Amino acid sequence: MALTAQQLADVRRYAGYPLLADSVVDDSRDFAYGWVSPGVWQTLSHRLTNLRPEEESILINSYLTKLATLETAITDAGANLDTEQAAVWKRNANEVRDRASLFDQWRRRMCDFIGIAPGPSLGRGGISIGRA
Repeated sequence: MALTAQQLADVRRYAGYPLLADSVVDDSRDFAYGWVSPGVWQTLSHRLTNLRPEEESILINSYLTKLATLETAITDAGANLDTEQAAVWKRNANEVRDRASLFDQWRRRMCDFIGIAPGPSLGRGGISIGRA
């Protein structure tokens, strides 16, 4: 069984890579690359179209399904932004930030599982210091 077109698009998006649109991706052209062995690279497209059945199962069940749930939880948290406190309930003022952080952690874990670096919209994570 192979990943569906939607699942392939979701992996790219969750990994932080831009959409493909009319770009052609193959073993020598892609936005994302990963090490196979010293001096040997594979594209994200190659890796995703050549998954073993057990790897595909892990990718779908442990990452894609959970990432979809985590992503929805971020937008659904917007329903709580208008309430600071109701009776004994008090909203977590950092809920959206906390959920986004957890979502990004799982996106990076998926990248690690696939063996590629996080894409431009996900970045390396953590704190970076630059000179002006």
